[in-house]
Amino acid sequence: MMQWFQAVMPKNDRFFELFNAHAQTLVDGAAALRSMLEGGARVPEFCAEVSRHEHAADDVAREVLLAVRRSFITPFDRSDIRGLTNSLDDTIDQMHTTAKAVTLFELSEFTPAMRELGDICVEAARLTAEAVALLPQMQRNSGKLNELTEQVTRLESRSDDIHDVGMKALFKAQDGQGAMAFIIGQEMYSDLEKVVDRFEDVANRISGILVEHL
Repeated sequence: MMQWFQAVMPKNDRFFELFNAHAQTLVDGAAALRSMLEGGARVPEFCAEVSRHEHAADDVAREVLLAVRRSFITPFDRSDIRGLTNSLDDTIDQMHTTAKAVTLFELSEFTPAMRELGDICVEAARLTAEAVALLPQMQRNSGKLNELTEQVTRLESRSDDIHDVGMKALFKAQDGQGAMAFIIGQEMYSDLEKVVDRFEDVANRISGILVEHL
């Protein structure tokens, strides 16, 4: 009965516009993060760019939460709207945390494994934005949504393997680089892996919403 009621009631499409805008900050943030991992003199520029996208995401999140309070009709459960918004926000926040660590440690060189994790972040962001764009017609797009969220989950599993390989190489190089270099490298690997973890959280949130509305 509730599903039928939700189907016939008019929807507030503004929520979907905001979800798409939020997802786009993840795409832009991941691209800036990946560019940062190329290293060199432009690292501070790309760190600042990640920060700008994080601030933009905060603005979108505030709009969503304000709309939840003001809207009588929402496209799906209010707790799911908040949960999806928080998951999206946590993802760009983790990118920002990573960029801040780079700034703090004044890093300008990164390992191939770190860049590979950056590639995964870019791909996960693309898949996330594609999935979010399908939410207005989630029942019609249920198969594609399941496929996209499964791809994000596979990327997270791959990121674990890359993290382990990178940490092993870092440990082997410890004698030549010193303890501080190892600690900083470990922090970078951890932060980058957490970005991918947050993308998986978004995918899980979308899967949960889909289950409730099928």
